[in-house]
Amino acid sequence: MTARPLLLVGAGGLARETLAAARLLPDAYDPLGFLDDDPVRHGSRMDGLLVLGPADLVHAHPDAAVLVCVGSPARPASRLDLAARLGLPAERYATLVHPAASIALGVELGPGCVFLAGAVITAPQRVGAHVVAMPHVLLTHDDEVGDGVTLAGRAALSGSVHVGRCAYLGAGSLVRQGLKIGDAAVVGMGAVVLTDVPPGETWAGNPAKPLCTSRTESR
Repeated sequence: MTARPLLLVGAGGLARETLAAARLLPDAYDPLGFLDDDPVRHGSRMDGLLVLGPADLVHAHPDAAVLVCVGSPARPASRLDLAARLGLPAERYATLVHPAASIALGVELGPGCVFLAGAVITAPQRVGAHVVAMPHVLLTHDDEVGDGVTLAGRAALSGSVHVGRCAYLGAGSLVRQGLKIGDAAVVGMGAVVLTDVPPGETWAGNPAKPLCTSRTESR
C-alpha cells in the first residue's frame, strides 16, 4: 500500500504535533509540507518539513490528503472557517489517529479528525468532522461531539455529553454526565462543569461558572 501524501494547513504547535503523529504512520501518510497564510513563514522549515506557501496551495496538490491544524480558544470556529474557505470535498481530508490512541470498534470519526496519543473513546459513537483531541482526552459512552470541536489535553466527558459545533474544552476540564456544551462555547482549563454551558459563553472554575458571552462564531 502506497502512503498518501499529506499537507498540514497551519504551522503552529498543533501542526507540529500532528506531523509527529503522522510520522508514526509511514504506511498511511507521507507528509509533504506545511501551508500557512503568514508569508514570513514561507520557505522556512519546521521539524524538518518545509512551509510551502499559503493555505490555498492545497488546490495545487489534488492527490494529497489534508488536515487543518489550527485552533484557539479565542477563535473556536477558526478550523471550520478555514475548511469552509478551502472548499475541499470530504474525501480530501485525512482522519489521523495516533497509534497510542484507543478508539472502540464501531466509532465513526468524521473527515479531518486528529486524535493524538492516549486519547480514548470507550464505546461506539459518531464524532464530527475536523475534531481535534489532544493527548489523553477521554470520551465515554453515548457522547456526541460536533464538527470543529477542540478537546485539549486530558479533557474528559462523562456519558451522554453533547458538545456543540466549534466548542473548545480546555486542558484538564471535566464535564458531568448528560450535560450540553453549546456551540462555540469555551470551557477553561481545569474547569469542572456541573450544568449546561450555553452557546458562545466562556466558563471556568470548580464548579464552572460563566465569565463572558461575547462570541457569535458558530455556523
